[in-house]
Amino acid sequence: MATPFRRVLLKLSGESLMGDREYGVDPKTVGSIAHEVVLVHARGTELAIVVGGGNFYRGMSAAAEGMDRATADYAGMLATLLNALALQDALERLGVQTRVQSAIEVSEVAEPYIRRRAIRHLEKGRVVIFAAGTGNPFFTTDTAAALRALEIGAEAILMAKNGVAGVYDGDPKLDPDAKFIPELTHLEAIERGLRVMDTTALSLCMDNHLPIHVFELADGNIDRVAAGERIGTLVETRKED
Repeated sequence: MATPFRRVLLKLSGESLMGDREYGVDPKTVGSIAHEVVLVHARGTELAIVVGGGNFYRGMSAAAEGMDRATADYAGMLATLLNALALQDALERLGVQTRVQSAIEVSEVAEPYIRRRAIRHLEKGRVVIFAAGTGNPFFTTDTAAALRALEIGAEAILMAKNGVAGVYDGDPKLDPDAKFIPELTHLEAIERGLRVMDTTALSLCMDNHLPIHVFELADGNIDRVAAGERIGTLVETRKED
């Protein structure tokens, strides 16, 4: 069966792993996400994952409370590593070979990020989880997702949002009149200040014509998007634009 994507990068928020908990990881939720990743993998799509750390720690909020921003961001990077290990365990329980690559050195639990090695893992049918963001403070995991997707030659970023069906012209949780936007360009998202990704990440994707599929993290949606079904919002800049 032909697949619409040869290689993609899936971006998950840390909050998406919490389930109904206030913080941390819910094993049932992680298992459900892992099951969908297995379905995508079984179809033959090469899959890399970047996961956030907001379920454990959020650098911005800690900085607002007085912690040095760089220190807070490094703590956030470690939080993403906790999530990456939890996701790796869930995937390997389902029989999928997985490698965690970290942008900061934690040699006892993860490989260092090496681009060529990551690509080789993907070619061998392994799922690669990128942890610790870019390894630098002041950069979000959105930017890490855009950077890693470009480095490995992914054809798209699949951005799973927690509790939101896609991109809106306002915050649907606060504004009941917020309108859903099925398709827009990266530049429109930047100029309108829409919450797709941060500006750095959007600019990287725009400059390199990397499409972003934004959709709700609901049962079956990762598999549906990876199979080519149009759900959620497509953020795309065509080369002639």
